[in-house]
Amino acid sequence: MSRTNFKELLEAGVHFGHLKKKYNPAMGPYVFMERNGIHIIDLNKTVAMLEDATAALKQIAKSGKKILFVATKKQAKGIVAETAAALNMPFITERWPGGLLTNFATIRKSIKKMQTIDKMKENGTFDSLSKRERLQIDRQRAKLDLNLGSIVKMTRMPEAVFIVDTGKENIALAEANKLGIRSFAMNDTNTNPNLVSFPIPSNDDASKSIQCILSIVKAAITEGLEERGADQEAKAVEKKEKAKKITEDK
Repeated sequence: MSRTNFKELLEAGVHFGHLKKKYNPAMGPYVFMERNGIHIIDLNKTVAMLEDATAALKQIAKSGKKILFVATKKQAKGIVAETAAALNMPFITERWPGGLLTNFATIRKSIKKMQTIDKMKENGTFDSLSKRERLQIDRQRAKLDLNLGSIVKMTRMPEAVFIVDTGKENIALAEANKLGIRSFAMNDTNTNPNLVSFPIPSNDDASKSIQCILSIVKAAITEGLEERGADQEAKAVEKKEKAKKITEDK
């Protein structure tokens, strides 16, 4: 069954592109027409490419791998943060930390620093410090949390990145491409879809459009996570049954 349809995307305004003067020729195959100086995205192609993207995202989730969500623009960050948090996936909605992917070892040190501070507060070590030292550590923790708090549980490189607006998040996309990490993105008419593994031609500026695409993506990933849980439960039952049979045979 299809995860979406033409009408749903149309009602969400997913078809509205940018002004003609901002047009990226690479988006040519996905533009249906021009209306009042604005490019209109071909939603039939959006439906097909969204199907491909969500099928791949579902399999990634089912395999137990992580998908890093990236969106720092005002109209997208809240939607992306809510979606990723609900899926227990890492996300970046503040400034992209340069080298997050290409220099992950260094980023992991900062994450471990956060975890060390948290342990100090849990075991009482923090309380034994002077007021000045506590204040300095709290400031350091707050700064780290602002930039890296949403990826504190990302202990290894993500299997893929999902980006809203590759023009704004060009550094994130470049790092993913350099490392061969699969990329999924909402590509508006002012971006280059050829740089993305799974481009989704869509309006990446309107919150209603972003919400529509993210809700479809969320449903696919949730499905993958649920199937993974069911498979693990089935394996656990099978293992228990085998152990029981061995005991009975003895």
